[in-house]
Amino acid sequence: MSKGRMEAFSDGVIAIIITIMVLELRPPHGAELSALQPLIPIFLSYVLSFVYVGIYWNNHHHLLQAIKQVDGRALWANLHLLFWLSLIPFVTGWMGENDFAAWPMALYGAILLGAAVAYFILSQVLIALHGAGSVLATAVGGDRKGRLSLLIYLIAIALAFVDPRLAGGLYILVAVMWLIPDRRIEKNLNR
Repeated sequence: MSKGRMEAFSDGVIAIIITIMVLELRPPHGAELSALQPLIPIFLSYVLSFVYVGIYWNNHHHLLQAIKQVDGRALWANLHLLFWLSLIPFVTGWMGENDFAAWPMALYGAILLGAAVAYFILSQVLIALHGAGSVLATAVGGDRKGRLSLLIYLIAIALAFVDPRLAGGLYILVAVMWLIPDRRIEKNLNR
């Protein structure tokens, strides 16, 4: 079946996720600049989550550009990814409202880990559908960056109970790793 419907649905869900996150940003009750001070953790958690959702949207787009079709397994794997992404607004709000406390930071990492595992599963399902010699399989290769991200998330979840700032630093590190353009799929599409 065509990949277009899956892509359109995913784009819609991701747009809704971003909308829900921004709606959680409430203006302060005061006209002084100091009234924004209590909102700093909420805003920072929003920025980090916006970047993560943007990274997934971008990588999902590249993933789908490298394939020709989807099947039922791919649809379910995609829904699995969207499930984890749909939880990001909740943990973003909890994390920001509680000044990056241990449990919210750990759950944030668990949601990021779930999304990363789901993305890995989706890519593997699509590789299986298109074959080991496909553009996607060649581009993804051993997916070292993806596997490293999983390991960092696991470490960050544990560190959230030692020092939540360390966990936050690791979440930022993974985001920066993925912000650096990954040209593997684009290179293989242009061949």
